[in-house]
Order: sequence, then C-alpha cells, then structure tokens
Amino acid sequence: MVPVRVSAKTDYALRACAELAAADGRMLKAEQIARAQGIPLKFLLNIMTQLRQEGLVRSLRGSEGGYRLAREAEAISLAEVIGAVEGPLSTVRDSLPGERTYEGPAEGLRRVWLVLHARLERTLGGINLADLVAGAVPDA
Repeated sequence: MVPVRVSAKTDYALRACAELAAADGRMLKAEQIARAQGIPLKFLLNIMTQLRQEGLVRSLRGSEGGYRLAREAEAISLAEVIGAVEGPLSTVRDSLPGERTYEGPAEGLRRVWLVLHARLERTLGGINLADLVAGAVPDA
C-alpha cells in the first residue's frame, strides 16, 4: 500500500468543519472547536481565517459570535475544505498533474498523475460534511 500523507492543517480543517457541521447552524467559539478536537488554538484560528476567506465558514465577533458553516453541510465537500487550506488536491513537484511532461519510457506518468488526481477529486468531492458527521463514508 502506498502511503498517503495528510498534513496537520488538512486534518485540523476537516475536524473543525465536522464540529461546525455537527453544530447544525449554531455558532461555535474557536475555543470550543479547539477543545473538542484537540487542535492548538493558534493553529485553528489561522485555519478558520483561510476557511472564511474561501467562503466555507462565516464568523461573527462578540459575545454571541463564533463560527458556523457558510452553507449547509450537504453542500460542502471534503475536497472543498482541503482545497481551501492546501490548494490543489494533487501536485507533482509543485505543478498540476496535467502540466508535467515526460520523455521516453516515463511518458505514461503524465496519464498516471491525471488518473490519480481524478480519483482523488471523485472520492473527496463525493463526500460532504454531512456524510462525514453521519458516518456515511463509502467503503474503499
């Protein structure tokens, strides 16, 4: 099995969004999310800023403030969350998979990277936050 590396930022962003999805529209303080998921608060605040800038969460300041999802949990895919904090789902040496070219016997690698990217997109794009929270994630 080939190892898949998931950054702490991606892991934390998905966990924070799962907390917000489970809150069913209620505002949650960053401290609540951090405590519930064991995420360092400073790291979480940076992630929440990125998610807000990408339009996935909304924030409100003040004593009644906090964070909530900007759309229904069913309308936000895992791919969107990952893309918001990491950029493209897959890159090959800092380029998009279709931008790489190879010569000779390695020429087929371009197609391999494109297939891999398409499968990642199909898998992560096909699972939304509501599915995640409900445990309705398809088997491998």
